[in-house]
Amino acid sequence: MLKGLNAIVTGSTSGIGLGIAHVLASKGTNLVITGFGDAAAIEAERVNLETKHNVKVVYSAADMSKPDEVKAMVELCVSSFGSIDILVNNAGIQFTADVQDFPDEKWHQVIAINLSGIFFAIKAALPHMQAKKFGRIINISSVHGLIGSTHKVAYVAAKHGVIGMSKVVALENAGSGITCNSICPGWVHTPLVQAQIEANAARDGISVEQATENLLIEKQPSKQFATPEQMGELAAFLASDAAAQMTGIALPVDGGWTAQ
Repeated sequence: MLKGLNAIVTGSTSGIGLGIAHVLASKGTNLVITGFGDAAAIEAERVNLETKHNVKVVYSAADMSKPDEVKAMVELCVSSFGSIDILVNNAGIQFTADVQDFPDEKWHQVIAINLSGIFFAIKAALPHMQAKKFGRIINISSVHGLIGSTHKVAYVAAKHGVIGMSKVVALENAGSGITCNSICPGWVHTPLVQAQIEANAARDGISVEQATENLLIEKQPSKQFATPEQMGELAAFLASDAAAQMTGIALPVDGGWTAQ
């Protein structure tokens, strides 16, 4: 259903972004992937996406905190494939501290990547989508775009901002063939989360299984992780014709976290 469309998935060299990239590629979507990491590993993943799914995949090293590089990322998609049809804004970082102790530079960095980077990507992509009268903008927010948590002031502020931005983009482009929605994951099992669990287990002298349960039970009533592949399938649905009248909404995938 998405065969022949062209997408950017930011922060897609690992974790949720990589899961989304694989699902979109499996449905025939050409891709621009982005993210930091070992160059050889990124190239291996790019080739894997191409060969496994028989699509075209290019890599952009864009730093999402730099507007010029974000714009160049969008132009790379257009010059490589002819259009940008799907924009998945997934790249993000985290830093935790109490508000009074939160370093100024960390505030600016989180806001730059998690919020401003999404604005600049949408700003660059919209003219191309408007010319084609088609586009799907999918912003990966978080349950923290809907509720708060302690120690995460910049992240929570940015993720709330993403949902507000998505509503504005949706309203300004309503009826144009362009939609803009937010996905709000709770705990998703990624390598970074697994590393956090293992660190907690070592710190507390408990098993990895117990540390996993402790992490989930605090927030996520299902006591189960969502998966990057589930995020990908939801993104693919939002990009499909079936979701043409879904715009400006925030969809939690959180095992009941925000239902409490």
